[in-house]
This record gives sequence, C-alpha cells and structure tokens, in this order.
Amino acid sequence: MLDHYFHLDFDTRRGLQEQLREALLDAIHTGTIPTEEALPSCRKLSLQLGISRNTVALVYEGLVEDGYLVSRPRSGYYLHDAYHEPDALETGRGMRDEIVDAPVWGSRFTHRPSHLQGVLRPGNWMSYEFPFVYGQLDTRLFPLEQWRETSRRLLGGRRERHWLSDRYDQDDPMLVEQLRTRVLPKRGIHARSDEILITLGSQNALFLIAQLLFDARTRVAMENPGYREAANVFLRQGAQLSYQRIDAEGICLDAAAAGSDYLYVTPSHQGPTGVTMSRRRREALIEQIQRRDQIVLEDDYDAEVNFDRHAQPALKASRAGSRVIYMSSLSKPLSPGLRLGYVVADAELIEELRALRRLMYRHPPSGLQQQLAQFLSQGHYDRYLRLFADEMRHRWEIMDAAIGRDLPACRRVGGDHASVFWLEAPQSVDTQRLAWQAAQYGVLIEPGFQHFFDQAPPRNYMRLGFGAIDAERIAPGITRLARAFG
Repeated sequence: MLDHYFHLDFDTRRGLQEQLREALLDAIHTGTIPTEEALPSCRKLSLQLGISRNTVALVYEGLVEDGYLVSRPRSGYYLHDAYHEPDALETGRGMRDEIVDAPVWGSRFTHRPSHLQGVLRPGNWMSYEFPFVYGQLDTRLFPLEQWRETSRRLLGGRRERHWLSDRYDQDDPMLVEQLRTRVLPKRGIHARSDEILITLGSQNALFLIAQLLFDARTRVAMENPGYREAANVFLRQGAQLSYQRIDAEGICLDAAAAGSDYLYVTPSHQGPTGVTMSRRRREALIEQIQRRDQIVLEDDYDAEVNFDRHAQPALKASRAGSRVIYMSSLSKPLSPGLRLGYVVADAELIEELRALRRLMYRHPPSGLQQQLAQFLSQGHYDRYLRLFADEMRHRWEIMDAAIGRDLPACRRVGGDHASVFWLEAPQSVDTQRLAWQAAQYGVLIEPGFQHFFDQAPPRNYMRLGFGAIDAERIAPGITRLARAFG
C-alpha cells in the first residue's frame, strides 16, 4: 500500500494541492504506486498527511481528469492502465548501462564555450546573511500584486488571446509601442517601430549582433576592466579585441581604439566600475566614430535602474545616433529572471537581426511580451521604478556611509549613485582571499580580478552590489567585512 511509505514534508510557502499533486505524480512516474491496489482513501491520506480531506479529493479528481488515475465506484482510486508498467524505467536504465559505443563528443566540438573564462558567482547567494551580490534583486520589492492584476487582465475571458499564436518573427506591437513612446524617450531616444527588436535580455542582444556583424577580421575595442561575457561572445566569433583603460572619465581612446571597427562601451555607468563617461570623453568618442567610420555598441544595462537624478542621455540620442547600436534590459530592474531586453538600431540592421533571431528562436514568448506591455501601459512599471529608485538611493547612501566608516583604507571608484560599488583596497589585499575570509562571516563579495583582461590582473579590487541585501543588513554587513580584513 502507498500509505506504508508515502510521506510528504510540506513547504509552507507553496500550496498544499500543488505539492500533493507533484508528490503523487512522482510516485506514479517512478512506479511506486501498486498497479492493482487502490490508493489510500481521501480520509486515510488526509489523516496520514495532516491535511484536509477536501484537498486530497481535489487532487485525486484532478489526476483522474488528466488521465493518471481512474475512479471505480465504491472501490476507490486506481492507477490508470497506461501507467501499469513501472519496470519500463528500470529496463531503460539497464539498456543505457549496456551501451559501450558512445560517441567521442570532444572530437566533434567546433569550439569550446566552456573554456571561456566567466565571472564566478555562487548559486547559493541567497543563503548568505549579507549578500553583496550584483545583478540580483531583493524579491520583496517585486510588485507582485500589480503583476498578478496584469496577468488576470491578459487571461480574461473576453480578451483575444493573440499571445497563444506563433508570431513567426514579429514582436508584440503593444510592447514595441510602449518602448518607443514611454521607455526610450527617458533616455533621449526617439525611434520608429521598425528600429526596435525585443531580445531575451542584453546578453542575447550581444550574441545576435556579434553573429551578424563580427568575424575574424573584425576589430573591437572594449573597456578594461569590462564585461567579460561580452568579450566571450566576441571572441567566439573570432573577433580581434583590444582593451582600453578606464579612468575617472570613462574609456580611454588610444590608437587601438582609433583603429577599431566597433567600440563596446557602457557609458552611463561603466561595468563594473560604475564610472560615468564625462561629457568631454563622450564628445571625443562621437567625433572619432564619425571621422573614422566606426560603430558603437552602447550597452545601457542599468538604464532602468539608474537612480542618478542627473543622468546624461544615451549616446544613441547624440548627433551620431545612427552609428550607435543601443541595447538595454526591461527585466533587470523588475526581475532578472524575466530575461527580456531590446535593441534599437537603424531599420536595415534590425531587419537582419530579426531574420537571424527567427533562425534561433523566432521571438521571445508572446505571452510574456504582452503581459509586460500591459504592465507598462497601466503605469505599474513607472510607479514601480519610482519606488525602486528611492529604495536604491536609500541603500546606496547607507552603504556609502558604512564603507566610509568601516573601510577607510578602501577607495570608492565610480560616480555617486551608481548601481554598484567598485572598491580599490590597499595593494597588499588579495580580494579573492578576502572573499573566502568574508564568507566565514556570512558576507558575500565579488573579487574584481575577474573583470580585468590583463595577463596579470590587479588583485586588490572588489565589486559590491546592494540590490539583493536588506537595507537594514547593509551596515552590519560592511562591519563584518571589515573584520575579514584582519
């Protein structure tokens, strides 16, 4: 009988029906449920698990409706005939064990993406008491009720469900219109609908652009330190990279930059340092790309989380805007897991990027696009961004004061109100070792050497985020970090 060994530890954060259904399906698929015996009655299983009889009945009836169980009057619930061969799984395992002529995949790979260096981030960052991790957000800030309201509206009975259809290579027109009229103008950008492409985040935008425009003859100038995953995408295409030093004004334009075909920059808040490109440096860059027939890839990754009241407009908004391919993210301020971004460029380029995207995945999920479009049109997104900016500004000020008080030997690089703190520790400090020591105090930091492209990168830099940590934990966390210095 199932009740002899069926046990379930319920998670209070999830619905009981959901968890019971999931557990029963696991038992069905693994052959745990006897084929000729009735499942425990609703009353018996409810007593065994300590849940209501009605909950068990609803789950059983749902599994009957979906073809997993059958209900026999006055007898009970039984496994459907289609699941009467639990030995099939074991047979399959045995067959796999006997396979000896497996292919040698290593000899078939045309390239090895796994060999490209990435930025190491622990997947268990949420388990740290003081997670100064970048690129994650405090999930409590997510506007869950407004998101649910938008979902209910989208799924409403009288609405046309266009999002259920494959749009081939087209994006949701409402989302494109919301971007064109409500999001981009805040960065000084005025674009037509045919100059906008929705992507699965900025990383996907970089991949599409590199796939279309780069080859072994392409010369690309990048910031150093900079965004390593952008470098990895470009290197995969065989591009020749030059690395430009960052100073207090942003990217330094040297002879290598002047001889490049493309320049990849993060001018609003340079990643990872948070430095804002100065007006003088912006003008020099604009003048250079016009004179030398160059293209700028502008990654405005934190456009929507930029809480600097005096933020400069995007390079795309300048007189050289047609020479700028602009990309940003819609999901970074809302939820990194949404993975929605966009590219703004001349229509001819967007048309080819759209065709390339079609070959990869056609278009980002229509339902998600339409829900986000509704979220924007109802004003929820703008309201959330205002609240988010106030909260991030508050956290930045707490963290700035704590660093000044507890880490006086560390120099903050980057402008005020950047979305990250890039710190230069004394030369004697190895921040990789510091990160290990800090972890013993429950503090998560990111060593900075991973963002440099030098043969022997400096070891005394670190990046600290504040989007994922509770505001009240910031100051105690910095105090703990100071202890890790020894």
